[in-house]
Amino acid sequence: MKTHLSNAACGILDYAAYPIGMLIVAPVMLRNLGVAQYGVWAVVTAAVSTGSIVASGFGDANIQHVATQRGIGDPGALLRAVRSTMGIHLVLGTAIALISWMLAPYLARHITASDPGLQSACIWSLRIASLVILARTVETVCISTQRAFERYGAAVRISIFVRLLTLAAAAAISVFSPSVVSIMAATAVLITAGLWLQLARLKELLHADTLAPAFDRETTRALFAFGIFSWMQAVSGVVLSQADRLIAGVTLGATAVASYALCVQMAQPIYGFAASGLHFIFPHLAQRRVTTSPTALRKAVLLAFLANLVLVGVSTAALLLFGDRVLHAWAGESVARSAGRVLPLIVWSSALLGLNVTGMYAMLALGRVQVVTWLNLGAGATMLLLILWLLPHYGIYGMAMARLCYSPIPLLLYIPLLFLLRSRPGARVQMTAAAPICEEA
Repeated sequence: MKTHLSNAACGILDYAAYPIGMLIVAPVMLRNLGVAQYGVWAVVTAAVSTGSIVASGFGDANIQHVATQRGIGDPGALLRAVRSTMGIHLVLGTAIALISWMLAPYLARHITASDPGLQSACIWSLRIASLVILARTVETVCISTQRAFERYGAAVRISIFVRLLTLAAAAAISVFSPSVVSIMAATAVLITAGLWLQLARLKELLHADTLAPAFDRETTRALFAFGIFSWMQAVSGVVLSQADRLIAGVTLGATAVASYALCVQMAQPIYGFAASGLHFIFPHLAQRRVTTSPTALRKAVLLAFLANLVLVGVSTAALLLFGDRVLHAWAGESVARSAGRVLPLIVWSSALLGLNVTGMYAMLALGRVQVVTWLNLGAGATMLLLILWLLPHYGIYGMAMARLCYSPIPLLLYIPLLFLLRSRPGARVQMTAAAPICEEA
């Protein structure tokens, strides 16, 4: 239990540390860089985050495969999985980095349209960001492998330290040499140094002579059978997380969408804390599915769901009770007034989505990534269709209604999960690393 609590705390810290750090350094950087350069830095940082997520979509496949091989007790297959994932991520990361590098001039022209003097700085910042994306993509292999070993502290310690160090360096550089290019260059150096530390720790953990990328045929096929769906989820998640605000902004204008965006930002931690705090159950169940009875698995899933319910319940109650006051203090009376109607809908939407966390991780651990992917894609498509229908008639309130209708759909995961866990007494939920995944794919 102590290990699980430690893993949960590390997951939440990993989720919260960087956004809190950005809020802390924002006033310093805004004052020293000016609005235009700070805007460039914010866009470039968002590009790094988006590119890294898209290029690292096979991280969950690595967790599932490595955790399963740990349960089976096959260190050779485990190392082949890590090296195959390294190869896949290098290919994806290089492709995304090259696309980002080539698109930099085009993006810079639009980003700096109101200040052409910043165009060159923006181009080079975006190009440095493309190198950071590649480094972050490789780092994901190290972090996902550590998580597969249920070593969440070791997985995030270096990552959190390096990311917070990049923010501290950015704030310091903005004081002494206010240049967004210098900030991104320092970020690239620190991220690369952190990557080398991660790789050294991973070699030590695996007792491996090398982590050079390799493409073992069977292992790569198993990783692709799982990973193509987790990659689809990652890409669709990036798109869907911004689609509603983009549609509202184009349809109703920036002013109208401001209150909605603030409500969404406030409610995100309901899902975020649950997802990050309970992530450890993914490798925990993936390892034990080959050695544990269905009764023990059912008990583990039930305990995880109870913890899930408590996390979501506390966060939801806090926002419903104090959300209006926070909005008033954060954004002023006019925004708080316009957001008053939509905040409860968005809070309940995030709460329902947060209750899906246990089911999602359990299904991933049991190798049923396809069900997770199709339900999430179906829910996202439903939300977009409802937005297009409700937005013209009800405005921002219609958008919140569409979001609320979207959230219960992923909860349907619990139906196939119950059937999976209802095996005959004494039987084990045994699956090889690749067999059921390849069969379903």
